[in-house]
Amino acid sequence: MTTPRARRTPEEARRQILDAAASLLAESGVAAVQMRAVAARVGMTDAGVAHHFGNREKLLAELLRHGGRRLRDALRELLAGWLDHDADLLELVEALHSLYQGGFGELAVALHAAGWRDPGSGMLAPLVDALHGLRPPGSPIDDTRLAVAALHQAMAMEALYGSDFRRSAGFTGEAADDPAAQIHWWARQLHLALGLEPAGERAERRP
Repeated sequence: MTTPRARRTPEEARRQILDAAASLLAESGVAAVQMRAVAARVGMTDAGVAHHFGNREKLLAELLRHGGRRLRDALRELLAGWLDHDADLLELVEALHSLYQGGFGELAVALHAAGWRDPGSGMLAPLVDALHGLRPPGSPIDDTRLAVAALHQAMAMEALYGSDFRRSAGFTGEAADDPAAQIHWWARQLHLALGLEPAGERAERRP
């Protein structure tokens, strides 16, 4: 349904355009994020969308940054309460997985395949810091960074190819299509790789 056209500030227009593009992405993938489709969603002309973002490639790149901001905001909220709830790694992995279920994994892969690179860095630094603080003293922080990078990659790819990868390993039917077992596996690997105690044992030792 086309939204009636209305006067809006440039900031409001950009936000509405990005929200519409994110909705199209979640519904039908990267191919659906076209200037005309986005314009129809927000009650603009194609030229109006182009005025704010230039062209489709620039809109997609900004949409990925928009997804990164959403990821950072969600991580901030997650980390605010995570350590107070026994730092359950399964909860953390599930939260990361859910953030990629709106098409942003597909968008990241498509943009990288087209040659785009995000000049920013350190988006998951707060997560690295939180996990590293749970590790035994003297643990190398680079190992923590590598573990977080691997988890980030896995959750982005899970949204795209998880079922196919499991089928390649011999899983069939629901076992291939349901990511739950894979997510539990990743939580166990984080415990092992980072040398973390189970959450219950940490809770028992608290004063």
